Amino acid sequence: MTQQKLSAGSVFPSLKLNTLQHGEMDLSKTQNGKERQMLVVYRGKHCPLCTKYLTKIEQMKDTFSDLGMSISAVSADPESKAIAHNEEMNLSFPVAYGLTIDQMKELGLYISHPRSPQETDRPFSEPGLFIIKKNGQLQIIDISNLPSVRPDLDAMAAGLKFTFNPENNYPIRGTYSD
Repeated sequence: MTQQKLSAGSVFPSLKLNTLQHGEMDLSKTQNGKERQMLVVYRGKHCPLCTKYLTKIEQMKDTFSDLGMSISAVSADPESKAIAHNEEMNLSFPVAYGLTIDQMKELGLYISHPRSPQETDRPFSEPGLFIIKKNGQLQIIDISNLPSVRPDLDAMAAGLKFTFNPENNYPIRGTYSD
């Protein structure tokens, strides 16, 4: 399977989906005047590691806000599963649902079939994390094909503190091309 990946420094595609808290939103856009948007793609309600990861992000939301980032999350779950999952987690940031296979492909995400009907009833994306600058430029990309491989949030926050400090003039990395 060949799949195109997004490039660091490119413009992130507009991703308009319904959210549980805010109606339809373009998840690529920053909110509340922030300089960056952290978009977290998660597998869905069926994934206990996703629940743990999103809960940790909720606990660290002030840290990420202090770094100038708004937060949104999205999965392929239908609205009913997204509502039930968010009732367990009580997330304060926008949670979108209904990510389509075409949108997963556009974002360069890995896509999996359920292992059984008990897991879930549709293909879903594996984890992804994107940090998008206010101007739409994709600054950071992390895509995994396994739910247990994601950025450590504490280490990421510490690194972003350095990266986002204007005095360091740190460029978008991974932009080499022939």
